[in-house]
Amino acid sequence: MAYRVTLIPGDGTGPEVIRAACRVLEATDIAFEWDVQRAGAEVMQEQGTPLPEEVLDSIRTNRVGLKGPITTALGSGFRSVNVAIRQKLDLYANLRPAKTIPGVRSRYEDIDLVVVRENTEGLYAGIEHYVIPGEAAESVKLITRAKSERIVRFAFDYARGHGRCKVAAVHKANVLKFSDGLFLQVAREVAQEYPDIEFEDRIVDNMCMHFVQKPQAYDVLVCPNLYGDIVSDLAAGLVGGLEVAPGANIGDGLAVFEPVHGSAPKYAGQNRVNPTAAILSGALMLHYLGEGEAAERVERAVAEVIAEGKYVTYDLKEDRNDPTAVGTQEMAKAIIEQLRR
Repeated sequence: MAYRVTLIPGDGTGPEVIRAACRVLEATDIAFEWDVQRAGAEVMQEQGTPLPEEVLDSIRTNRVGLKGPITTALGSGFRSVNVAIRQKLDLYANLRPAKTIPGVRSRYEDIDLVVVRENTEGLYAGIEHYVIPGEAAESVKLITRAKSERIVRFAFDYARGHGRCKVAAVHKANVLKFSDGLFLQVAREVAQEYPDIEFEDRIVDNMCMHFVQKPQAYDVLVCPNLYGDIVSDLAAGLVGGLEVAPGANIGDGLAVFEPVHGSAPKYAGQNRVNPTAAILSGALMLHYLGEGEAAERVERAVAEVIAEGKYVTYDLKEDRNDPTAVGTQEMAKAIIEQLRR
């Protein structure tokens, strides 16, 4: 039986990295039926919205999606396709693993942590307006007990299910005593139900300092929306950058997997960008589908190709001008060959 998956290529370099990911996933000999749906800048020009309702309907029907990066305009216009998908489908948990891959340049070794970000409220709830047009604006940060509880419980369940030892709740409750205070209170209450998992809480600014000093001290971090957005990018930076950072957005019975880097439109069509994040997002999807053995094979093949350093894109070379660097699809081909050995 084939897995029917909503496939959203995205825009900019999205179609290229998603094509590479699909090729690798198909090479596992697991059958997929790709339900291709268009969203993003080109669709905005054609239909007046970058996120047509049929895209959401497809995900609701198929229950799982693989998505490429989509450009988000700054300052005006449609808020964000990414945020809209998460909110409209209630994909409340953003899962961002950060793991060292030998061969990827980084200042650190042996990092293996996961950031769990609440996806649907906080400052990203979109409750904002001008107080004085052009002079003053106001945004409301919404934190609720129900959504705090479900994201913290997700983090603890993930830790327990994946052999993790510790969950850290990230907050600013020393200043934001009501909103972050509620998040922290709920986290402490939920933690009591998981005596087998160590719990701690960290003030977000202090945690960022410690994150850079000793990232190996962290395991699973659970964060309100904005902090999770920032901390997860910081975590990616610790292991080499967004080009190697996979992501998942998970709700109750629905999930969309995506690389978390931008669409890089200036590189579109050049077969140049690193497909690692998209391929590893596909591996996360395999884990979600219960195909753990295939997921681990993909992860090993990616790691082995990067460690060898021969068939990798320019950003993974010691010298970014190295003429032996290969393109997006050529790196995917090397991963497929490694996968089949």
